[in-house]
Amino acid sequence: MADNRRSGGQLLVECLVALGARHTFGVPGESYLAVLDALHDTAGRLDFVLCRQEGGAAFMAAAYGKLTGRPGIAWVTRGPGATNAAIGVHTAMQDSAPMILFVGQVGTDMKGREAFQELDYRAVFGTMAKWAVEIDDVARIPEITARAWKTALTGRPGPVVVALPEDMLTTMTTTAPLTGPGAYPEAAAAPETVQRVRDLLHGAQRPLILYGGCNWTEAGRAALRAFAEGSDIPVVSVFRYQDQFDNHAPVFCGEAGVGMMPHVRALIKEADVILALNNRFGENSTDGYTLLDVPQARQRLIHVHASDLELGKVYQPDLGIQAGPNEFVRALAGTGPVRGDWAAWRAAGRAAWEAGFDLPDLPSPVDMGKVTAHLRDVLPEDVIITNGAGNFAIWSGRFLKYGAKARLLGPQSGAMGYGVPAAIAAKLVHPERVVVCFAGDGDFQMTGQELATARQAGAMPVILLLNNGIYGTIRAHQERNYPARVSGTTMVNPDFVALARAYGFHAERVETTAAFAAAFARALASPSGALLDLAISPEALTPRMSLSEMRAVGLTRRGQAHGPVQGA
Repeated sequence: MADNRRSGGQLLVECLVALGARHTFGVPGESYLAVLDALHDTAGRLDFVLCRQEGGAAFMAAAYGKLTGRPGIAWVTRGPGATNAAIGVHTAMQDSAPMILFVGQVGTDMKGREAFQELDYRAVFGTMAKWAVEIDDVARIPEITARAWKTALTGRPGPVVVALPEDMLTTMTTTAPLTGPGAYPEAAAAPETVQRVRDLLHGAQRPLILYGGCNWTEAGRAALRAFAEGSDIPVVSVFRYQDQFDNHAPVFCGEAGVGMMPHVRALIKEADVILALNNRFGENSTDGYTLLDVPQARQRLIHVHASDLELGKVYQPDLGIQAGPNEFVRALAGTGPVRGDWAAWRAAGRAAWEAGFDLPDLPSPVDMGKVTAHLRDVLPEDVIITNGAGNFAIWSGRFLKYGAKARLLGPQSGAMGYGVPAAIAAKLVHPERVVVCFAGDGDFQMTGQELATARQAGAMPVILLLNNGIYGTIRAHQERNYPARVSGTTMVNPDFVALARAYGFHAERVETTAAFAAAFARALASPSGALLDLAISPEALTPRMSLSEMRAVGLTRRGQAHGPVQGA
């Protein structure tokens, strides 16, 4: 008679394979040894990417979810492992990206005694994740795993935390694993609701489409573009989601985020009807909640979101529609375009966005305005760009153009250290594509040790390290608010070239703008990945720039005052 028993760890891993998980990220710990044992037999079906710190593993899982639309999986041990990983959970929540963090836990016989590394995971992650749960019965592993997967994906996507008591993983069970994922089609809007949207747009003089979120499908993006172009309505992305709409489309007018361009601010403030698709109303995309004037008579708001919890959470809409973004725009585009007398409104927004790429010479040995102009010419159409947080991220966010096949992975949470792990995750998912990470020198040093993970996993991106020797965003705030009293923002950096070479990367120091093009060509050609250490003046993108220079890159003093990101 066949023995159909398996450990809880084996049961959990088999359930994840059945659900469709293929890559997982983690740092090993004794609290989940039974899972590591089960993963021994899943190579090629469910991989374990060995990371160097739990924050890096969690960032990789968050970025994986944002890139693929499937839950990114991270494994960490109890206590310190869980708290190190919290930054990735917070980032996935603010990004609305699907993720599951599995955390080791003390055995059920030790709970409540403050045992070694014990935490109450519901209390720690309860306000940070969509759902935090602890397994207390090995037979419920399939049920809880399926619910965690579904919860991460549906409604507003986001992170789930599952605590794994050690004895739940070692106990033997005859419980059968899952056989496949459940199907949860997007909710659609009723035809009469779609008609109400059309009526509101048709009555507008200055309509605007404001979109966000990572759970767009290729068909959904195509439908949104078809409707926006056919209706000639300007389109604006929320913070760090400009990759979800083809920037080459004549209706695309920019991003509402940190360093918001004046014309984008004006588009939002002056629009009389705003169709908000799949976005939450965050601080960055509303300029500190100052731009929208609803539910006042001046602006009409249509808000479409899969989660009813997002509708009316900040702004009361004239029409709140609980529907998935792809199903909604498919239905809207299927009714044909909406016509109105707003062509000049759209054209002015587009012209202002295009004009923003014309920059003055910047006071830096390596002029990032010229660097990004070169990158716009040479990057492939399916490039994946990643960045962490800091003033440097304005270059990947504002001065590249994302076509229909390009992707951007940047944290809405303003988390330093996200870019390098995100680039590694992207390269694992798409080894054939060019992946370029923008990192500041302070930002890089948060997770730079994950270059060892990249080398071991064979996922070798190109890293552009903007090195100015300061925590640039904080220095900018400091010099404005406490002039001539610099404190705690100057860094003594390592030799980044030597460090990257020690990790097996091709690495060069780029001292001048003229040297960048050839260095970048060598970086792209390197089979071992590459790091380019770019000499950036501390004066670049700080209040020492002239007002005209600051305006040119969208960093007016008002914009800086509302910039919550940190880093150099």
